[in-house]
Amino acid sequence: MDPLERMHFTTIDYVIFALLLVASMGIGLYYALSGGRQRTTQEFLLADRSMSCLPVSLSLIATFQSAVAIVGVPAEIYTHGTQYWFIGCAYILGLLIPAHVFIPVFYRLHLTSAYQYLELRFSKPVRICGTLTFIFQTVIYMGVCVYTPALALNAVTGFDLWGAVLATGLVCTLYTTLGGLKAVIWTDVFQTIVMFAGQLAVIVVGVQQTGGLAEVWRKVWEGNRISGIDLNPDPTERYTFWTLGVGGIFLMLSLYGVNQAQVQRYLSSKTEREAIMSCYMVFPSLQVALALSCVMGLVMFARYCGEDQFHKIGNLSKNEMVLYFVMDMLQDLPGLSGLFIACVFSAALSTISSAFNSLATVTLEDLIKPHCSSMTEARATLLSKGLACSYGLMCLAMAYLTHLMSDSVLQAAFKIFGMVGGPLLGIFCLGMFFPWANSTGALAGLGSGLVMAFWVGIGSIVTRTSGGPAAVSHFNCTAVQLSENITTAIGTALNSTAVPTSTSSQPMGLQRFYSLSFMWYSALSSFTVVITGLIVSFLTGPMKEEDVTPGTLYPLLGNMLYFVPDNLKQNLCCATPLGHRVSQQSTWAHHTHSSGLCSLVETTSKSNKTFCNKNKY
Repeated sequence: MDPLERMHFTTIDYVIFALLLVASMGIGLYYALSGGRQRTTQEFLLADRSMSCLPVSLSLIATFQSAVAIVGVPAEIYTHGTQYWFIGCAYILGLLIPAHVFIPVFYRLHLTSAYQYLELRFSKPVRICGTLTFIFQTVIYMGVCVYTPALALNAVTGFDLWGAVLATGLVCTLYTTLGGLKAVIWTDVFQTIVMFAGQLAVIVVGVQQTGGLAEVWRKVWEGNRISGIDLNPDPTERYTFWTLGVGGIFLMLSLYGVNQAQVQRYLSSKTEREAIMSCYMVFPSLQVALALSCVMGLVMFARYCGEDQFHKIGNLSKNEMVLYFVMDMLQDLPGLSGLFIACVFSAALSTISSAFNSLATVTLEDLIKPHCSSMTEARATLLSKGLACSYGLMCLAMAYLTHLMSDSVLQAAFKIFGMVGGPLLGIFCLGMFFPWANSTGALAGLGSGLVMAFWVGIGSIVTRTSGGPAAVSHFNCTAVQLSENITTAIGTALNSTAVPTSTSSQPMGLQRFYSLSFMWYSALSSFTVVITGLIVSFLTGPMKEEDVTPGTLYPLLGNMLYFVPDNLKQNLCCATPLGHRVSQQSTWAHHTHSSGLCSLVETTSKSNKTFCNKNKY
């Protein structure tokens, strides 16, 4: 009998779980009936640009600290050791760069959708392509996020899996549609607290039942789960310092730098300084969240590493390990099981609601408004609510695709963001850092980046059966981790039994290319976009800085070449330092047209010329 079948919820567990859903709905109803009652797109999509840094920072955490991380990270630590913990090093640059590069550019342009930037910098076709790519990425990822808590509820209570999927999606869709971004951000704050409380409860009880901190440390140390810094440069290794500390930076930039769900939160801040501070405040909270997930994985290993305990967890997939561990630890403590399931659902709801709101924003601003210039504000607001609801229903269907995947939820999520988020990061970097990049180069770069990402991603899935890594032995606490061959391929057949491998099975040729660690997907695809975009731009005629819309460049090359004379910098087409032209040559203003799109105007004091966004709808 499946060990999960003997687990069950008590009445108190159901009450705690129900309180989570009721509280989330209550916040949505409150913001639907208070303030401006979500009657304008500015309030519904951007919270009237009135949010302070604290709720925004907690919302930034909740958006991507999803159920994927709560369920997936402990299973990774249990299986592969603490090497994954080094991804925390990537958080430093992964948050500093957005705070000082992307946020100033986006905020000063007074955007609603991040992809408006692509039209200001390049052209309308580039904006549309970027928007469609983001929609594709987010809808697919939402399938993973909807499915994960439903699996948890099904495993713990026997509640019908697809009934749980439906319940998750409908609750989230309802409060997002009613309350807009304000409801999403404040429910994120509440759900972040629930997430931390649920994880902490599991860790405390798990340590106590395992025999205390000293016993946990002894078992994980003898079981070789405490990893040192692995400086192996092999990019096919699943986790090394380079894949996590360097490859992870590009993953973080694709999430916290250019992803619409995060950009929308930056833009909802009262001021640019509040937006930057919210990014700074994310760092310690993300480290705490990472530490809780990793410690949970270590406690789980200490609990089940003995041969007499292996039968309890040995036949479970990675996606079920954490759920069984939690119920095994908490089954005699009424209420705590419900708290953890509420924790998993909180993580999922916060991510899903953010996605619905951001999808509605980009669809309205990038795909509909440009073709409906006479649309009234009331109709646009109603349409945005309808879009949020429609995307909620669409994402329910995507959960079925997740059900068919054999990857762990964590690996599936990283693959999605690497394969699609990487090219999007690349096209924004191409536009901000390289003044000579043109629209043709941007389109060619985005296309090539997507092709490269899907080539390696699909190739890894197709060839997975012949190149999958061996699982780590669970039988005793002195098992030695298979450090060399454990990560010879990206894909892992989660339900396969442990089979030892040998060095002779190392992949070669294309097989080795397909074995690239999924942590490098974002870096590979974004570099492909930039290199291809620059080559095509030079071949088709590079842009001059004076032809670029003011405010869309970040002076990366200008700052790097600070020692070069100004006249030589101009010959090299280096952008003027951000803010320099604003303070010394020009006055910036924002005009809102009848369509609601903000266009940037710069009046230059020397020539008294006005540069306007040519695309007025």
